[in-house]
Amino acid sequence: MKTLTENRVYNFSPGPATLPEPVMLRVREEFLNYAGLGASIIEISHRSKEFDAVVDGAIALFRELTLLPSDYSVLFVHGGGRMQFAAVPMNLIGRVASKRALYVETDAFSTNAIQDAAPYGQIDVIASSKQTAFDRIPTLPPVPQDAAYLHITTNNTVYGTRWNRFPETGEVPLVGDSTSEILSRVIDYSRFGMVYAGMQKNLGPSGTAIVVIRKDLLGKPLPYTPPLLNYATLEKNNSMLNTPSTFNIYVAGLVLGWIKEQGGIAAVEGRNNQKAKLLYDCIDGSQFYKGVAQPEHRSAMNVTFKLPSEELTDQFVKKANKEGLYALKGYRSVGGIRASLYNAMPIEGAEALAAFMKDFERAAG
Repeated sequence: MKTLTENRVYNFSPGPATLPEPVMLRVREEFLNYAGLGASIIEISHRSKEFDAVVDGAIALFRELTLLPSDYSVLFVHGGGRMQFAAVPMNLIGRVASKRALYVETDAFSTNAIQDAAPYGQIDVIASSKQTAFDRIPTLPPVPQDAAYLHITTNNTVYGTRWNRFPETGEVPLVGDSTSEILSRVIDYSRFGMVYAGMQKNLGPSGTAIVVIRKDLLGKPLPYTPPLLNYATLEKNNSMLNTPSTFNIYVAGLVLGWIKEQGGIAAVEGRNNQKAKLLYDCIDGSQFYKGVAQPEHRSAMNVTFKLPSEELTDQFVKKANKEGLYALKGYRSVGGIRASLYNAMPIEGAEALAAFMKDFERAAG
């Protein structure tokens, strides 16, 4: 197989994250002459039949890979995941007269989602793991049935936790921010009213989000919702009310095609679990490394752990970087190490990091 460059590192960045090499090679090959047009994908009109095929093909692949029910719409939306923190309440909170929405606080990004939703209605945090430094998914009380929706962050990039069992919400639509795990494991989308994700972890470049929403939830936005944040308006215009990030959607389609070539989401999930196990086995078999997340709540995408001191942590990051193990420094509020094992990270990358962890412990422990 052709390689992009001999100097490529194993990129453990939390995002923008590593992309599959075959996808980037395809981008490079087509960049100046897409589909024989003699023009780049970033130069052709979003109203052209060629770009219609790009959008429709990406949506069709997403539907096929996720077995998405027919009563859900798939949108490509500006602003990445963070923009959806405001767009979600703008579109959904007006469904109930009280303008009440429920949130579960499990990390820094769920906290941001709560803050960004606050201007649009009554935002109630019904459970939080803040008191245990976000090391777990909290236990939920019974979900009040008078709310417009319940919002969760399905995988927590900063602390390395995830929802391994999604909550039962009755008639209240469940909304999931899946930015850091979209397409990484098999999920029954019928459990959700809406799932959204910034694309920069598992799906493409940063700046665009994918939104998957049940059609009966469309069409009741708050009156001041801008057209570009109105999901019903975007759905009516096939995500092209104005010029979208055409390059991002094009790359997303290539990534979706790559996932299909890998055997689909179930096969990708199996490899993701193998990668995560390599690192968690190192942590669990060590007195030197200490995991941040409680074992029953661990993420397969973001493995977080700490060393005995900040000095050793700095040494670990610097030495790892010299060994081609890139972007392992933990989030600023957590410290320690964070290894992001998104879909495009090969098993060889996790094996290399596990071997490095063992060598570093022998030398420094």
